[in-house]
Amino acid sequence: MKFSLIICTYNRPDAMIHLMESVKEQKLVPDEILIIDSSPNDNTKNALEEKFYPGLKYFKVGVENSGLTKQRNFGIQKVTETSKIVCFLDDDIILNPEYFEKLIGTYYKYPEVLGVGGYILDEVEWKRNSVGKAVQFDEFEIDGYVRKLGSRNVLRKKLKLLSDQPPGFMPEFSNGLSIGFFPPSGKTYPVEFFMGGVSSYRKELFEKISFSTYFEGYGLYEDMDFCLRASKIGQLYVNTAAQLYHYHEEAGRPNQFNYGRMVIRNGWYVWRVKYPYPTFKVRLKWHSIAFLLTLVRLGNVINTSRKKEAFTESLGRIAGWWSIIFTKIVTREE
Repeated sequence: MKFSLIICTYNRPDAMIHLMESVKEQKLVPDEILIIDSSPNDNTKNALEEKFYPGLKYFKVGVENSGLTKQRNFGIQKVTETSKIVCFLDDDIILNPEYFEKLIGTYYKYPEVLGVGGYILDEVEWKRNSVGKAVQFDEFEIDGYVRKLGSRNVLRKKLKLLSDQPPGFMPEFSNGLSIGFFPPSGKTYPVEFFMGGVSSYRKELFEKISFSTYFEGYGLYEDMDFCLRASKIGQLYVNTAAQLYHYHEEAGRPNQFNYGRMVIRNGWYVWRVKYPYPTFKVRLKWHSIAFLLTLVRLGNVINTSRKKEAFTESLGRIAGWWSIIFTKIVTREE
């Protein structure tokens, strides 16, 4: 089963080389690798030219195709006709050697699957839950594993605003549990969304939908928008055996004000993609969570060392919140 890898990048030459070295060490390598670069300089191009990576195809795009969703759509048009699977990776990723072997293997195991997401290894501490041992209020249990909820989710749980759905599924009031709430069990789980920077889809899907250009530039939550629309067409899975690390490179990210604004506006947008006509009670829950998390972030001005970032992000969230009240946002299928 031939598969292609698309990596969209912007001003991250060092991170790109680290990623490409981990791709080179894969037990199963992509048949082609498409780099879609919107950087204003040639630093990434020059860094890649100093190395040799089999199957590499480099594309420099201008302003008209700049931005994560536009670059992905551009890359899809360049994928070879013989590829059956299209994979996407963020440019600040490091893969475990078996990543593609496990990811692509999922398509053989589940012939009906339309898309498969990988699993990001992070700093969350998971423990095997002893048989009969009670789960504490600040803990989350799934599939025989237990982890801490974290202060924000503990607060949401106390206020009955925590998701009532499994990880990877959006509740009626949005703000579901992320893929990070799956344990590193090596199992494959059905979902309706996963992280776009560690994703893959059958190529045929792109004959029906594309990445939405509503999400400009950095494109926060563009992955959830695409997955929610894709899950209406076919089944999605996350394979926790397809493991990698995400290092959250600072270069190329938006300022904290714009990020905070996107958290609210884009969060509202993807919620309405899934639930276009929520009830008043559900709307109240969504706004309650937005208000609560904004207060928590504002509190970080006092209890964290990164006070300026916390303050400006909070202002961005407030601005985004007011903007959805006074400006109509129209969701669209693409």
